[in-house]
Amino acid sequence: MTTRRHFLVSYDIADDKRRGKVFDLLEGRGDHAQFSVFFCQLNPRELALLRADLTAAVHNSDDQVLLVDLGPAHNPLDGGIECLGKPFSVATRALVV
Repeated sequence: MTTRRHFLVSYDIADDKRRGKVFDLLEGRGDHAQFSVFFCQLNPRELALLRADLTAAVHNSDDQVLLVDLGPAHNPLDGGIECLGKPFSVATRALVV
């Protein structure tokens, strides 16, 4: 069994076209939490594919993408995230088979 993990993915992309491409790559793989922040639940294969796609989309000298491992996906995120201001809510996702 492959373990899924929570990842926080944040990006700072200098070019509007590349920024849009990075947003599109992440939108199908996670929950859009803030302007340039996504929460993704990924298994190792999905993480490798995301890394490859993001590497191809960004310019190494101008752009930055941060991938932060937040632990196993079976642990709830809301217990480990401190939020100031508007409360953080984990989006409910349904798996359609």
